[in-house]
Order: sequence, then structure tokens, then C-alpha cells
Amino acid sequence: MATIIRWGLWATALVPLIIFRDYISPFHFGKVVVFRSLIEILLVLFIVLIWQNRAYRPKLDVIGWTFLGFTLAYTLATVTSVAPYFSFWGTLERMGGLFSFWHYFIFYVMLVSVMRERRHWWALLDIMIFVGVLSGIYGFLQKTDLTFILGSGGRVRPFGTIGNPALFAGYQILVAFLAGIFSLREGISPVHRWWYRGAAVLMFLAVFSTAVRGSLLGVVVGVAVFVLLLSAFNRSRRTKFIVFGTGVAIGIFALFALVFHNTSFVQNSPYLRRITDFSSESYTVQTRFWAWNAGLQGWSETPKTVLVGWGPENFNVPFSKYFNPKFFRGPGSETFFDRAHNMFMEVLVTMGLVGLLTYLALFGAVFWTCWKLMQRGGEWRLYGMGFTAMTVAYIIHNAFIFDTSTNFIVFFTLAGFLSSLAVQSSGSGVNTKKPAHRPAPLGAGRLSVLLILLIPALIVMARTNIRPTQANYATTRGIIAGWQGQFAEAMSKYEEAVAYETFGVYEERHRLAQYLLEVNIQIEGVPDIFRQALEFAISEVEKNILLNEQDYLPHLYLARMHIILGQNDPDSDHNAIALSHTDRALEISPTFVRTYFEIAQAYLNRKEFVQAYEWFAKAQQLNPEVGITYWYLGIVRAQLGDPEGAIEFINEAVQKGYTLSQEEVERVINIYLQLGDLDSVVALLEQLIERAPDRPDYWASLAAAHIQAGNNEDAIYAIRQAMELDEDYRAEGERLLQELGAE
Repeated sequence: MATIIRWGLWATALVPLIIFRDYISPFHFGKVVVFRSLIEILLVLFIVLIWQNRAYRPKLDVIGWTFLGFTLAYTLATVTSVAPYFSFWGTLERMGGLFSFWHYFIFYVMLVSVMRERRHWWALLDIMIFVGVLSGIYGFLQKTDLTFILGSGGRVRPFGTIGNPALFAGYQILVAFLAGIFSLREGISPVHRWWYRGAAVLMFLAVFSTAVRGSLLGVVVGVAVFVLLLSAFNRSRRTKFIVFGTGVAIGIFALFALVFHNTSFVQNSPYLRRITDFSSESYTVQTRFWAWNAGLQGWSETPKTVLVGWGPENFNVPFSKYFNPKFFRGPGSETFFDRAHNMFMEVLVTMGLVGLLTYLALFGAVFWTCWKLMQRGGEWRLYGMGFTAMTVAYIIHNAFIFDTSTNFIVFFTLAGFLSSLAVQSSGSGVNTKKPAHRPAPLGAGRLSVLLILLIPALIVMARTNIRPTQANYATTRGIIAGWQGQFAEAMSKYEEAVAYETFGVYEERHRLAQYLLEVNIQIEGVPDIFRQALEFAISEVEKNILLNEQDYLPHLYLARMHIILGQNDPDSDHNAIALSHTDRALEISPTFVRTYFEIAQAYLNRKEFVQAYEWFAKAQQLNPEVGITYWYLGIVRAQLGDPEGAIEFINEAVQKGYTLSQEEVERVINIYLQLGDLDSVVALLEQLIERAPDRPDYWASLAAAHIQAGNNEDAIYAIRQAMELDEDYRAEGERLLQELGAE
């Protein structure tokens, strides 16, 4: 039984390679559902094992107890969460939540209980290093155009098999340090030593290729810590040379970054430009500060949030409540942060002081264990120094990003190994040899219990892993059908996905709404089939409000869909319903700019232009640097009969970087026609012709503008161009040419 469990635990080292490429969140979803399924089966076997042989019963050390403390804090924060559904299940995008986190703790307990001999750990960790190398190679292959590599296409910053450059860097840091430590072990063959060295170098290069500055800083500081510890315990000339060389290398890089950052050589390289940019004024750094500030405001809101936070997976709630309007820079802006991009801030905001203190205690336990190993001397000192350096690097990395499944699995595996080393170094006898207790026979009774326990385990797997997988796959089939213009097929798949009513349905409903809003751009009017689809989506998204009353997103989706249904009828109830949803969205996130746009659009539907203008003006006050807001203000001023004011706003929009579409340029031309500004009309028509020289209507309009302005020669040229492009225009063109005295 123990052997079977060990094989299952060794299999977990392969999880980082799992990619479900035909699913939402292909780099996270598959890893977690496979890992959870594996742990659920192994747990049944483990229960029978410790019943059969009490020598395998869990015995936790300081790392294990602090890990349990953090898991219980996670549980407490989930129970008191403002949105318990997400705190427990997580999201499809991140695959976090309490349900998954308990699997990590159970995994750790089985590791330290079943891995009784060094060879068990060597097998697991060697597989882990090999997998890390494969993931690193996969990342380098993403710089190619190989179609079977997901994420390929000349990618500048690879993300390996993890799906995000920063998360990939964190994973590679852990495994690279492990390989580096193993390369310094005594008693290994030259072949193994060079294998570990090569693996460490490749994975450190993978970290550097991601250009994640927090991760690079972590590696540099981690290496420096190892060298300093080495010098403290070993004062040889060689050690002093290593210390000096490390310091010089760090100094050279810092000097290079300061001196050459603004040179063309660095600026022309996206990689060098990024890793040498330490400015706190860069947009990426600014967004981090804004997100952290919103999180801190939310954390300090009440005694409850100070102590136990808003609940795991709920960082978006305080982020939305204290949203900084500077995030919104126009369509496509990143305005949704579901993570703090700082693991310590994430834990503080979502789990409060209780969560943060237990999280820090876990790292404290690791450092304490490393210190005890360093005091033992010999081989133990190497592990103590190496794991201290690795943990320092990982902590710095986590100060700029967050943990996901792969990093949790690897970190807790290494924590289990460190715990095993501490037990071995103490000479207590536990985990150093085969169990002394004679196992009881499996027998019919225990076998029956095993089979009985497998039934609920399989049911849990079916409901929490297999069923969500089916729903996820149906959703992606709907997405692909939508891309291919197959409306009926897309709706069929979306309906299938939400019918599963399983974990992930929250996001799947929003995917349905998002698809219909995108299709609406391509559909004139609201045909019956599209109206029916909207009504179905509305009924589904309304269910999301019940799952999370603190999320503005379902309200905005509902508002937009009702606006579409009410766009041709000023007296439609849909417009009033849309405003009711925007009011609720505004309560949840008072400074979210897009909500103001939706409110204004509902008033435009109702032909209440003054109110629409007022809401666009409020959006402009929230963030005066957004060009599209001025465009909206200009269009409403035109509808209010103020073409001069409209042009002022539109010009301001262009100055702030807003690019007008062809349709929008046509609307501006009509405004200039109202003002009688023919020169501007001609200039804009010439811009349109540059974009679409084969449009005969543009040439015909240009000809008409030139005729009104008295530019006969230019008019004649434009008429002839229109005649060449459109045979139906020939009769009108000949008439105009005759009037202008041209053949």
C-alpha cells in the first residue's frame, strides 16, 4: 500500500507539464483537476494504510504545524468571507480556493508520512528537476514558430508550461535552486553532478528570459545570501573569491542599468529595456501601487477585515470598492485585479492579520529548520544554506506576484523534504528507516473499507473535477464556434456549459454574455433569434448576482444587454432595468469609469441627452486623461444642437490619443457640414480615402465638398475616381462633369 502511494506522490512531480490546451485557463485548470483527483484517491489508500500500520501515522514538525495553522486560517477566512462561494471553490482562471488548498495540506502530510527513506525523496526530487528542465526547454521553444508549442510565435517573454512569465519564473526559481544544491552534494557521480549543474543553469537562464524584475531580484539576492552563508561557515580563499566575484557581478549589472538604460542599444531591445527599468513611474509599477493601496484601504475598513480579511479569492472586492480611475485608459484597459500581485498583500487583504501571521510563521518555520541544519554541520549545512537562499529568493519573487497550483505543489514538496532532513539530522529515527511496526494484514475488513471509501472519493472526483471539465470544454467549443461565425452552434454549446451547474459556471455565464455583446457589434437591429439569446443570457447572469453580491461585473453585463434590447424604444422598460443595474454597480464600485458610460448610454436610449451628457462629464472628472470620454461628450453635444462644442470635445479626444474609426470620422464630417466648415470636411474625407481608397462613396462625397467650396479641378478629379470605382455613379458623375464644363 505504501509503495502504491509513493508512486502516486512521485506522479505529482509531473503535474507542472500538464496543459489542457482546449480549455479555459489551459495552464492552470488541468493541473489542478488532475492533482486533486490523484490526491483524493491517494487519501483513501493512506487512510487504510495508517489503519493497517500505525507507523505511518502523521507526525508533524514545526513546518507541518505552521502549515496546518495557515490552512486553518484559510478555512476561517473562508467561513467569514463576503463571497464564500469563491473563497471555497476559487475561479477557473486561477483554480484556487479552500477546496484545493486542503488538497495541498493532505499532500504534504502524505509526503512526510510515506517517504521514509532517502531514496524515496531522491526519486521524487530527481523527477521534479527533470520536469523543471522540460518546462524550461518548452519555454525556450516558445520563442520559435513551432505550432505544437502552445504560446509559440517568437514570444519575447516565455511562460513555459505554467502560462504566465512571472509564475513560470517562480516555479523555475524553486527547482533551479534545488538542482544547484544537489550539484554540491558529496558522494554523487561526476555525471550526476554535471547533470544537476546543467539543469540549474538552464532553469536560471529561463528565469532571466522571462524579464520578470522581481524574480531576477530574488535570484540575485538568493545567490548573494548563499554566498554570504558559505563565507560565514567557510573562510577559505576560494570562498572569498566567490564572494568577491558575486559582488562584482551584481555591481556591474547595477552600473550597466544606471548608465545605459536610456541608450538606443538598450531601448531598442524589449528585454534589456525592461530589466534595466527600475523607475517607480513606469505604468506597470504604478498599477501595482494603485492595486495595493486599494487593498490596504479595504483591509483597514472594519475590525473584521483587519482580522480575517475579505475572504480568499476576493481581492477584487476591495479593489473594486476603492478602484483608482487612473486604471482606465480607454477600451482594453486592465481594470480588473483579482490578485494583489504581492502574495503578502494578497494574504493580508483576503485573510487578515490571522492569515498573514500564520503565512509568515510558515516561512519562519522553514528558516528555523534551515538554521538548525546549518548548526549540524557537514551535509546538513549545505541543505540549510541552500534552502535558506532558495526561500529568500522565493519570498522576494512573491512580493511581486502570487502563488498558483504549480508553485504550491513544488514549494510544499520541498518543505516536506526539508522537514524530513530535519528529522534525519536529529537522529530520532523517524523517516530514516523502514517502519519497525509489523503491519496488520489487509484482510477482508480493511479491503471492504477501502472499497467503501473509494465510492465517495469517486463521487467527489466526478462532481468537482470531471463535471467542471465537461462544462469547461463545452464553453471553449462555444467560443470557437463564435469565432467561426456559427451563432446557433455557439449558443448550443454555451447552453450546454451552463446547464452543468458546476464549479466554473459563474465565469461561463459571463463568457456567454461577453460573446453576445461582441456579436451585437456585427448585427444590425435586434432580430428575434438574437433577442431570445439575450433573454436567455440575462436569465443566466442574474443567477450570478446571487452567488456574489459584491461583484459589479454581472450588473454591468446585465445593463449592457438590457441597453441593447431597449436601444430602439425610448420608452422601453429595458432602459429602466439597465439603470437599476448600473445603480447597483455604482454602489459596489463608485469610481469605476465604465459604469458611468453605461448609465449615459441608457439615457441616450431614452433620448435624455442632458442626463447622458452629465454622466459622461462625471466620467471625465474621474480621469481627465481618457480620450474616448471626450469623444462621447462631443457626440452628445452634437445631439444637443451644439456643433461647435462638439468639435471642441472631439479635437480634445484626438489630442489625448483617441483614434477615430471610419464611421466616427463620418459623424464628425456631418458635424462640420452643420458648421459649414468645408475645409475640414475635405481634410477628413481625404483621410478616409487614405484608409479606404476603393470606397466610391468617399470620392463622391469629396467631389460634392469640393464643388461647394468652388474647387472645380479637385472636384473633377474626385468625380472621375468615383466613376471608375462605381458604374452606378457614372450617370451622376457625367452630369456633374457637364455642369463643371469637363468631359
